Amino acid sequence: QVQLVESGGGSVQAGGSLRLSCAASGFAYSLFCMGWFRQAPGQEREGVAALYSAGSSPYHADSVKGRFFMSQNSAKKTFYLQMNSLKPEDTAMYYCAVVSGGCPVLFGTLRSRDFAYWGQGTQVTVSS
Repeated sequence: QVQLVESGGGSVQAGGSLRLSCAASGFAYSLFCMGWFRQAPGQEREGVAALYSAGSSPYHADSVKGRFFMSQNSAKKTFYLQMNSLKPEDTAMYYCAVVSGGCPVLFGTLRSRDFAYWGQGTQVTVSS
């Protein structure tokens, strides 16, 4: 009965910024990992960022490090992905996801198959 709803996607020019939001409800665990993923046509799903509810430093993929920043507002049961200096290669469908326990980062990669709950996705398009 967990529900995740993304918002904040849209179309921007290269160099612009967007903030994605993920509103969560129905999650019963106190310790969990919040994650952001993206998938472009013809590409595999890529882990973008993750944050552990216990307060560890966020994980960011090398492709977005220094440009994207993940955060949360626990009172609102919402987590965010601030995306700055957007590039055309950032164009993709972006998904938020949650799994109980710690963040499944192996060999520097966030594993999508380990996440139990997913949002519907929000499209981000970056033009040149």
